Amino acid sequence: MSANSSTAARQAPDRGGGVVGFLADWIAGLGSVFLAWIEGLGSLSLFAMRTLGWLFGRLPRRETILPNFYQIGVLSLPVVALTGTFIGMVLAEQSYAQFRAMHMETRLGSLINVSLFRELGPVLAATMLAGRVGSAMAAELGTMRVTEQIDALSAMGTAPLHYLVVPRFLGCLVLIPALTVMGDFVGVVGGWFYSVYILGIDYHYYWENAQQFVGLFDFFSGIVKSLFFGAAIGMISCYRGFHCEPGAEGVGRAATQAFVHSFVCIFILDLLLSIVLDAIYTMLWPHPHSII
Repeated sequence: MSANSSTAARQAPDRGGGVVGFLADWIAGLGSVFLAWIEGLGSLSLFAMRTLGWLFGRLPRRETILPNFYQIGVLSLPVVALTGTFIGMVLAEQSYAQFRAMHMETRLGSLINVSLFRELGPVLAATMLAGRVGSAMAAELGTMRVTEQIDALSAMGTAPLHYLVVPRFLGCLVLIPALTVMGDFVGVVGGWFYSVYILGIDYHYYWENAQQFVGLFDFFSGIVKSLFFGAAIGMISCYRGFHCEPGAEGVGRAATQAFVHSFVCIFILDLLLSIVLDAIYTMLWPHPHSII
């Protein structure tokens, strides 16, 4: 064995074999994943700070805002309305047997409406927005990155964040409350129709109990959640598109990551906001009414 090879052998780390080597490789892999996650989170935070700086510094022109608002809001209404209607019907169908066993069928509307206003309405609208709009925004911006259109905008003196990201972020932030209200409305109508005309629940007592156990706080808590959901979807989707890897495969991966990361973030935010809003509700109304 030569001197160089023996020196290299002495300098190479000896992790051992068997279980020790496997654990060392596993810990090293876990550490690399953690560092990559921290690096990505920091990069996303810097991207968000620069975007918000442009947002509060100067609003984009109407010519760039209106097409994005139409794409994000108007074209998303049919899918939100359709899914919201069937969600309300499914809630009625799945909950009817339990309420009937307790002879409380007329209070089915309270469960449906509270579930829609506080949880399912905003989560449904955010999920549809992430799937239909978030992936499209990431793919569109990713294609512009791959074809060097973003670099061309920078070369012409146009700020890409102000021209491309801010209108899309504003569209997600401003229009998701309207989509949430639409989802709530059609879900309530769908649950009422199925409960009254299919399951045969009394019309008068259905609405009386629904109004008794559903308040404005339930409605506005869903709106507050939707604002956070829309901001997260817009920022994550634009970030994934701006940092797209080269090639068609990179564009597809950016679109997939935009939806997956937005979807995970929606549920994390939903849990955190539910804890905070429930604490606020308990402070304001220490003895809430029970649906049952």
